[in-house]
Parts: sequence; C-alpha cells; structure tokens
Amino acid sequence: MKIYTKTGDKGTTALYGGTRVSKNHIRINSYGTIDELNAWLGLIRDQGIDSYSKNLLTLIQDKLFTIGAILATDPEKALLKSGKERLSIPKINASDIELLENEMDYMNDSLPPMTNFILPGGHTIVSYCHIARTVCRRSERMTTQLFEKEPFDEIILSYLNRLSDFLFVLARKLSKDLKADEIKWIPKKKD
Repeated sequence: MKIYTKTGDKGTTALYGGTRVSKNHIRINSYGTIDELNAWLGLIRDQGIDSYSKNLLTLIQDKLFTIGAILATDPEKALLKSGKERLSIPKINASDIELLENEMDYMNDSLPPMTNFILPGGHTIVSYCHIARTVCRRSERMTTQLFEKEPFDEIILSYLNRLSDFLFVLARKLSKDLKADEIKWIPKKKD
C-alpha cells in the first residue's frame, strides 16, 4: 500500500464512507487535533517517566484513535443499508471516563493541595504535559463546534474534558516525581 494517493492534491480529503470534504472542514480539524494530541502523548510516553504512567498513556492513545475514527466517519454513511454500523470499532463509554477520574483521584492523594494557579513549566517533561493539556482543550473546543453542527455520541466531549483535567494532574504528579518546582501564579496588586 502506498502512503501517497494524490487524491488530496486539490485540498479535499475523504471521510470514512467516501464523502469528500475540504481539508479545512470542522470535522477534519476536529480529528486532526485529536491526532496532534495523540502525538504529544506519544512524546510524553517516550520520556523518562514511570512505566505505570507510560502504560496509561498508551491506553489513552488507543482511546484517542477510537475517537478519531468516530469523528472521521460521515454520519450519513455510518450505517449500512441493513442498519448495522459500517465502522466496527469500540466505543468510548462511561468506564473510560471513570478510569481517568480514578487515576486523577489517586494522583491527587499524593500531591500538595492547590492554593493558586500554577505556571506551566518546571521541567521539559512537565511542559510537554501542559502542551498536551492545551491541545486537548483545543480539540474539545473543535469537537464541540462539530457537535453543534453534526451531533455524535456526546460522551466524546465528556472524555476530552476529563482528559484535559487528567493531563493537568499528571503534570503536577510528574513535577513531584521529577522534583521540579511548581511556580504559583500570584496576581500582582494594582498600583
């Protein structure tokens, strides 16, 4: 199989199901940003972090591929004439969100309480995590915009919302693991 097809040379791409749309279509931007987030998680996973977090990030990357496949499917062609789903992939479900929540609770139990906002940074790995968090928020905004035009399973929005929270807590955990300073944001008083 060749990687290049030349079918996108005029600025269009095909959704799963064959429908061609502009490469700047909100659906393409939505799953493209999910792909970008997935790449950032791969970069974090490739760093010197604990194996448990690496395995968890691999699981999350798998879920992001699932979300990307769902978003890449033309909703009008998602079902076959028989009514059976065209795309045979797992779904995102409540247990996927519960996993993120449980992991956040577990990490938070070992972290000092937050009394201020925290400036992103302190260590390169922590910074990568904060970048992934902001990309996740962007993907959430894009998929929300898509959802308003062409609804899909709403649980995807919940998953992305929880994932960005997870990435924030993971950044704090990694700060602790790496003995990096968390710099609090303390607003300056007005003159």
